[in-house]
Order: sequence, then C-alpha cells, then structure tokens
Amino acid sequence: QLQLVESGGGLVQPGGSLRLSCAASGFTLDYYRIGWFRQAPGKEREGVSCISNIGGITNYAESVEGRFTISRDNAKNTVYLQMNSLKPEDTAIYYCAAQHGMYSACVLGGFYDYWGQGTQVTVSS
Repeated sequence: QLQLVESGGGLVQPGGSLRLSCAASGFTLDYYRIGWFRQAPGKEREGVSCISNIGGITNYAESVEGRFTISRDNAKNTVYLQMNSLKPEDTAIYYCAAQHGMYSACVLGGFYDYWGQGTQVTVSS
C-alpha cells in the first residue's frame, strides 16, 4: 500500500534545528513531486515547501525562506526538510504529501493525492 511516514519532529528551543524525514513505501518517489505542509492549532493548513521530480526545483513559503531546505534522496526513497533557526511560530504538525506525475516545477499548496500522518514540531524555551 502507498504510505508516507514523517519523522524527526520534537521539542526544540528557538534558534535550534530539526530535520524532518518523509519515507515512502509502496511507491517510488522518482515519479512524484513532494510538498511539505504544516498546520498550527486553530489555523488553516499551509504549504511550507515543495520539490519537483524533474530537476529538483524547489519553492518555499516566504516565512521559512532562508531557514528551511527541502531535499530528496531517491535512492533512499525519502524526502527531507532541514529546519534551521526555528521560531516559536514554526510550531505545528508537519505533513508531507506526494502527487504522481512528471513535474518540472511545484506550487505551494498545490494538489496532492497522498498524505502522511504528520509529525509534531514544537519550538519553545
């Protein structure tokens, strides 16, 4: 069965770093573009970053630009979100999502067929 599993979340102090992983099983990420989303309590889900499967083109929300880096390792069938200089407002449940197709670009908040269960990120002192 198709499955995405996020990991790497936890509690971190402001200014700290975390690396989230999104491991795929049941399908090959080579044929999917990947998006990272987050949802804080009482707020709408928002697109954080995305990466295409042609050329590895990336996009970032303005709020995380320069602090977060998305990458993919097709050999490991895994996508990562490196998060540096974390702020309390980054606190949310983070989800990865996949959309089948051949994409040379990605759009934040675009349509995705498959979703993980999410991993909690809490930034607090």
